[in-house]
Amino acid sequence: MDQPELREPNLPASARRVANSKLRRGWTTGTCATAAAKAACLLLRDGDPPAEVEVPLPRSDQRPSFAVERCEPDGEGAVAVVVKDAGDDPDVTHGAHLTARVALRDAPGLELRGGPGVGTVTKPGLGLEVGGPAINAGPRVQIAAAVAEVFDTDEVGVVIEVSVPGGEKMARRTSNPRLGIVGGISILGTTGIVRPFSTAAWRASVGQAIDVMDAQGTRTLVLTTGGRSERAARRLAPDLPEVCFVEVGDFTGYALKRAVALEFERCLFVGMAGKLSKLGAGVLMTHWTRSKVDPQFLAALTAEAGGDEDVVAAVSEANSARHAYELWEAAGVDRAPDLLCAKVAANLATYIKERIAVDAIMVDFEGARVVGASPGARERVAAEALA
Repeated sequence: MDQPELREPNLPASARRVANSKLRRGWTTGTCATAAAKAACLLLRDGDPPAEVEVPLPRSDQRPSFAVERCEPDGEGAVAVVVKDAGDDPDVTHGAHLTARVALRDAPGLELRGGPGVGTVTKPGLGLEVGGPAINAGPRVQIAAAVAEVFDTDEVGVVIEVSVPGGEKMARRTSNPRLGIVGGISILGTTGIVRPFSTAAWRASVGQAIDVMDAQGTRTLVLTTGGRSERAARRLAPDLPEVCFVEVGDFTGYALKRAVALEFERCLFVGMAGKLSKLGAGVLMTHWTRSKVDPQFLAALTAEAGGDEDVVAAVSEANSARHAYELWEAAGVDRAPDLLCAKVAANLATYIKERIAVDAIMVDFEGARVVGASPGARERVAAEALA
């Protein structure tokens, strides 16, 4: 494959506003749906509509409370609404009315459904059942935990339908239509919290983090794309101090230029298929509004890795980088992730004119295991972490 042109598009104007030093965090659609579901469950159990509810977060001991906008009987069930507050993040779902309708049934267990305004998955590659609601794994666990605080679902059957009035219109301003999620928004949230990092605040925080590394004398930085990839990176390089790890998000190009200016010596980039696919294709600013995964690039990579014509054709029509990875895995095209990481490492090194040594490592979608690495990267990280 030829060396791609390296590009670093600007952020969209809506995300380039100047960030305050004290930006207010918000709550994900998953957390707000959880609060609505718990409120409706409490009404069914106690007969009184709660004015506010406290819910668990997926990866924290915090238990935030939420005002309940509306909670009332709905036939033999109950319905509750919690209004999403995205904090200072420019989120299209800010102010959305996350609505949960809850009913009881004889058969034990929890059934989660998508109602109006919640998207339906129509293509593979998203880690969700095709034909099912676009409610991601984190919110599913979060909702189940909150419901279990009200009903024992080993004994009681609970059916929850999550809906979002106006969600179909909101979804037009997201990547959902391109991903094959139709009819509404996705219910998202790995941590349950929205941190206002899609603005200039994230870019500024990346620069500050690299400045702190420099001040402490470290010459190696580890760039990750989010919480799961950072946890994986910490396992890979357990001897590096905490300050070396930066959730770079979409600002890979900016972080590298900052590190070059401060004369760092080495960079390890740890990510998943989506961001790596963009970087491998030469896009250094990976915000979803300014870049998208190129399936033709991934198809060419598949052919280079030894994939047969059928898998190359399938990857050329992949719905997402995750889908492409699933096709590689199913077809046994094991070299493709390594080749992708090699492209990423080469592109990043070229972008900074080889002034920093760059390794790239790809982890699976849970951040649990390494599935690809650029040449020599495996030897340069903790061998025991790759077992």
